[in-house]
Amino acid sequence: MDQTQINGIVWKACDSLRGKIDPSQYKDYVLTLLFVKYLSDVWKDKRAFYADKYNNDATRVERALRNERFQLPDNCTFEYIYTNRNESNLGEQIDIALTGLEDANRTKLANVFRNISFNSEAIFGQTKERNTLLKNLLADFSQLDLQPSHLEGNDVIGDAYEYLISKFAGDAGKKAGEFYTPREVSTLLAKLVDPQPGNRICDPACGSGSLLIKVAKEVGSNNFSLYGQENNGSTWALCRMNMFLHELDQANIEWGDTLNNPKLLEGDHLMKFHIVVANPPFSLDKWGAENAGIDQYNRFHRGVPPKSKGDYAFISHMIETAYEDMGKVGVIVPHGVLFRGSSEGVIRKQLIEENYLDAVIGLPANLFFGTGIPAAILLFSKGRGKRRDVLFIDASQGYEAGKNQNNLRQQDMDKIVSTYKTYKTTKPLTGDEGEIIETKYAYRATVKELTDNDYNLNIPRYVDTFEEETPVDIKATQVEINRLKGELAGVEQQMSEYLKELGF
Repeated sequence: MDQTQINGIVWKACDSLRGKIDPSQYKDYVLTLLFVKYLSDVWKDKRAFYADKYNNDATRVERALRNERFQLPDNCTFEYIYTNRNESNLGEQIDIALTGLEDANRTKLANVFRNISFNSEAIFGQTKERNTLLKNLLADFSQLDLQPSHLEGNDVIGDAYEYLISKFAGDAGKKAGEFYTPREVSTLLAKLVDPQPGNRICDPACGSGSLLIKVAKEVGSNNFSLYGQENNGSTWALCRMNMFLHELDQANIEWGDTLNNPKLLEGDHLMKFHIVVANPPFSLDKWGAENAGIDQYNRFHRGVPPKSKGDYAFISHMIETAYEDMGKVGVIVPHGVLFRGSSEGVIRKQLIEENYLDAVIGLPANLFFGTGIPAAILLFSKGRGKRRDVLFIDASQGYEAGKNQNNLRQQDMDKIVSTYKTYKTTKPLTGDEGEIIETKYAYRATVKELTDNDYNLNIPRYVDTFEEETPVDIKATQVEINRLKGELAGVEQQMSEYLKELGF
């Protein structure tokens, strides 16, 4: 099967639930069944391979299967569930199979299915209705053949999973921002942070893992290590499955509140990374400011962000977890982060004075699910050396308008990335005057300019996007009006003659 066929079948399967279950909920069930179907088909493929290899010697086949990535007891496979689809307790049967799958793969799948129940009356309705819904859903998934030997491409299943997540994000509205970063934005940020072989890569607010996977793919080899943390249990489970479907089995994805209970530790200290990226929740309210003063990891030594806006709490955490002298940070933020005062202004000033800020990139409006506000990317580097100037890019006009959302085109992403890479290779500015890189698009600002602007990073202060009004030529305009009036009179005369001929 190819990518288009698989995507079509799995999206059609959603019709069994659409309108009956909230979109923010049914994603968990559809994606879980896709995961189970994939594991079952891989198991079937491996069993057939070993049966052929060992001439159907059952003992040797079972011994070989015990060394596979996942173990599937007979009563935990999709085939077993589908065969028993007419049972009166179908939802319970599926839950039992998921529990068995967890137990057989404790080191990988512990707690992954604990947040969902196919036997939930609150989600699927009473028994008869529930059985009908689930039976239809299983019938749709039975059309999929996900055996690796029958697929076109190595990452088809992972891409199908990502496809579903993006489609669910479109349906989920405001809630989508909790688990998904648009593909183009993830790709852009991955290229900007430019991960290298051997890097440790982290996303402390990883959602379903799409951004983390994009950064991993940018490395160009398997020589990297991935880490993430996600506060929402259901989304954490999606991320774990996403990693397995992309064959990133070694990714360490923790479940918990990064700001109040960071789980990625080495001994008593925060784990350090070469690359730290995130699309944290915009201006998170009640993020835990009351606990910041006693933070044992001293992440908020520059200041405590407002209790109603957690943006700089995430930024502070990310900066502290980046390696000294080489760590890079890329974070997506609302524009208020660039100019708001009070404690945020104090933190922003300190980050600039410590020479960590590398670039400020303004993105188009309406790129993200659930909000139409424009966002920006902040790039920090702990290895800037003697460079003190900061790059500002106004990319707000580079996009393709969509029905519900705007999209970054390839040319838009390429222009942003090439502008940033060129900036990184040029000699640092040594004077007090900044430099226009491209009129109305990019500017290099000096520390003096940042200081003179009281460390305000609002992009229009540096990139002049003012459009002068074109003077109106009154005489030429009047001549054009007279010409159009003459043409209109001629058309009206001709129309009158046609009407006379027709007897009107």
